[in-house]
Amino acid sequence: MKMEYSRAESFVGHVHRHPAQLWMRHEADPDGTLRRIEARIIIDGGAYRSTSDSVVGNAVYHAAGPYRCDSVSVEGVAVRTNNPPCGAMRGFGAVQACFGHEAQMDKLADALGMDRVEFRIHNAVRRGDPLATSGQVIDTSAPVTEILERLRRMPLPAEDLSDDPRLLPGGTGLTTSRPMVRRGVGYAVGLKNLCFSGGFDDYAEARVAITPFGVEVHTAAVEVGQGLGMACAQIARTVLGIEDVVVYYDDTSKIGSAGSTSASRQTQMTGGAVMEAARMARRIALERGGGDELDGEGVWKDGVLVTPMEDLVGRENIEYHTRFHHQQTDAPDDNGQGDIHVDFAFAAHRAVVDVDQELGLFRVVQVDTVQDVGFMINPRSVVGQIEGGTMQGIGLATLEEIVVEDGVIKNPTFTDYLLPTFLDAPPIEIEVIEEPSSFGPFGAKGVGEPPTVSSTAAVVAAIRDATGLELNRTPVRPEHVALGSR
Repeated sequence: MKMEYSRAESFVGHVHRHPAQLWMRHEADPDGTLRRIEARIIIDGGAYRSTSDSVVGNAVYHAAGPYRCDSVSVEGVAVRTNNPPCGAMRGFGAVQACFGHEAQMDKLADALGMDRVEFRIHNAVRRGDPLATSGQVIDTSAPVTEILERLRRMPLPAEDLSDDPRLLPGGTGLTTSRPMVRRGVGYAVGLKNLCFSGGFDDYAEARVAITPFGVEVHTAAVEVGQGLGMACAQIARTVLGIEDVVVYYDDTSKIGSAGSTSASRQTQMTGGAVMEAARMARRIALERGGGDELDGEGVWKDGVLVTPMEDLVGRENIEYHTRFHHQQTDAPDDNGQGDIHVDFAFAAHRAVVDVDQELGLFRVVQVDTVQDVGFMINPRSVVGQIEGGTMQGIGLATLEEIVVEDGVIKNPTFTDYLLPTFLDAPPIEIEVIEEPSSFGPFGAKGVGEPPTVSSTAAVVAAIRDATGLELNRTPVRPEHVALGSR
């Protein structure tokens, strides 16, 4: 039996990002050192619990951002309402938190008379620092300072003096002219926890087989376009030295669970399982073949082929099946403290936006980003994930909003729910920092969620910079800019 939702049914029946309201207070010394952060976060979970408890927990743990601060107090509340259900969505609470703490960092830097980027660098966490909200020592690469310094050095787009309507806010509607346009630049930096956490014993299974025809990798992980299959093949190929690799995924009849494709976890979890299984298969092959090196021809010893592949696996394949676990995490104590998360990734965005404030029109001119990726297994997949996540953040900042009145969605079609299209996509310049994580295959980190966390905050910060308005909501609408509303 197959059931297919209409678009309107999908809007009502599928979960969406949690709407959130945030109140934040930041205090700092005259030299710019953060001293205290207070926050209260309320999220609307809709009519069903779904993942609301985990999302509000994540928002709480990310509420201080990637900054050092000795005194932090955060309260998070998830409420059940008559609105449509909300649940897991890219960013998982960190998006809402980042929007709040980055707006605060700009305000506090201005109040102190400090450069906004320098203020962030002055307070940035480093490897070995505790996460301000949980006290967990960040025992992974945390190049926040380098991220911000590299982002600041990236060239800004040249000032555009053209009257080409395609390059003006409002586009070909010919509603504005160049003299009415002001340009704003906004920065934002965020962090995102990776993998399941909070004491959950997460695992992924994988089986690697060396056959006369090459290598088979079996996993039940779901490929949703992020490039997992290619990454698994590259991991196995690198470990075994055998070029011909076929990945069989999405098949639970032949292999145990790999967990969900979520939480930026599959590269580290399933990739880690494949790496572990491949290493063991290699060890078995070297022992069976009596050598010290392995490749597609067979087993070698001291540069001499001693066991050809047909002899090595001609009668029996070499297989190894593993269940890979990440390191144990803690359930938070009564005060929310503990080693709660497996790993962290960091990213920063700089947005350049042109604004016609009188008409409330704006155009995202360019977005630059630098991201901590650990190690790039497949560079093209990494770039694709960063571009996609950044565009999703731009959509949240400028277009996407589910309008709900009395529990009813008023715009349940793509006619009224606006998504960014190719015409809305600005140039996105990307740089990555490869500083291997202590966890993950070859030190790789999940890269799918971090670009969504800080891109929204950067775009709205740029609109604030151009207009001087506070703009404490997303998406920013023309009336918010033209009328100077919140």
